[in-house]
Amino acid sequence: MTDRTILIVGTYDTKDDELNYIAGVIRGQGGGVVTMDVSVLGDPTEPTDFSKHDVAEAGGSSIQAAIDSGDENTAMQIMAQGASTLVSRLCADGRFDGLLVLGGTMGTDLALDVCNAVPLGVPKYIVSTVSFSPLIPAERLPADVQMILWAGGLYGLNAVCKASLSQAAGAVLGAARAVEKPDTKRLLIGMTSFGKSFLSYMVALKPALESRGFDVAVFHATGMGGRAFESLAAQGAFACVMDFATQEVGNFINGSAIHAGESRLTAAGRAGIPQIVSSGCYDLVDLAGWQPMPEALQGLPSHAHNRLLTSVVLDAPRRRDVARALAERVAGAKGETVFVLPTQGCHALDRPGADLCDPDGLAAFVDELTKVCPDNVTLKALDAHINDDAFVDTVLATFDDWLARGIVPRP
Repeated sequence: MTDRTILIVGTYDTKDDELNYIAGVIRGQGGGVVTMDVSVLGDPTEPTDFSKHDVAEAGGSSIQAAIDSGDENTAMQIMAQGASTLVSRLCADGRFDGLLVLGGTMGTDLALDVCNAVPLGVPKYIVSTVSFSPLIPAERLPADVQMILWAGGLYGLNAVCKASLSQAAGAVLGAARAVEKPDTKRLLIGMTSFGKSFLSYMVALKPALESRGFDVAVFHATGMGGRAFESLAAQGAFACVMDFATQEVGNFINGSAIHAGESRLTAAGRAGIPQIVSSGCYDLVDLAGWQPMPEALQGLPSHAHNRLLTSVVLDAPRRRDVARALAERVAGAKGETVFVLPTQGCHALDRPGADLCDPDGLAAFVDELTKVCPDNVTLKALDAHINDDAFVDTVLATFDDWLARGIVPRP
């Protein structure tokens, strides 16, 4: 008897030994295994539970079509489409409890699509030679994916790569045994923020919303947190969105690597989820503190948050650029959207007398956003700071109005 079953996906024509090794470790720990081959040219030493033909056909194609394409990239995209479709179907049928995908750059490209086909709460692990690499764009990462570096794994089994593979096998099986899946019966509100020293509204808002019967998930909007937030919004996981820390948009348009993709601040709107938006830390661009300052941002004031993170303070013209970028992203929203604009500042360090205070820059941002705010968005200019009680009160008044009118469902 096995208590949890792990689906293992990989190219069995080139990584047969490694994939079978992982399966052996999982079985040795009492887990079950289902295997899926996403090869194109070769065959495994032993049949897999789902063959490469099953995979290609699930995506509406065939192995012959992949071969005839004459291009490795095109062929693997055919397999990625088929594997994603098949894995989604198997997940819905309850055929596995956790997912592990193994690969180099080709396999990782496919793995990202496959893992995005599996919902939050189902453990999903990518074992890759390029884990943690800047090759992997933030917008392709699922909200709860785990990545393990496949050290020494370019070709064949060895003592180094066995250490990585065995840990990956134990990790996915352990996660499948331990995971507490989200309670979808309790309505969820998604909120973005930073630490309490910068943005403090969540301290009052979270218990207030919980007292109304909602669960509240607060996402740290430093690139990956915003990506997870967008991913879940796209899946319709939220009953309402409170997207107050939208700095990742400014990061993106100013060339920072600490961003959540071009589509940040769009998923909730596309899904028709009611959203209250604000401008927390709009004036800052986060950069990796250990990298040289980009030439385009040199000469601007900066704040070293820690050894990992430095924030550059934008000047007035760049703040106007951010205002336009925010407006463009909410313009496509299909659901009710309110933008609460605190005209006295948007983080702890821009209050009067604080280190990053720039009244002229703030005035430029407020002026530009007021001019370009789209017609589908209700703009609520608030003569207060984002960390004032008035901000929380305005948000709750909007939310309670939506509850009364049925825009947000009642728990």
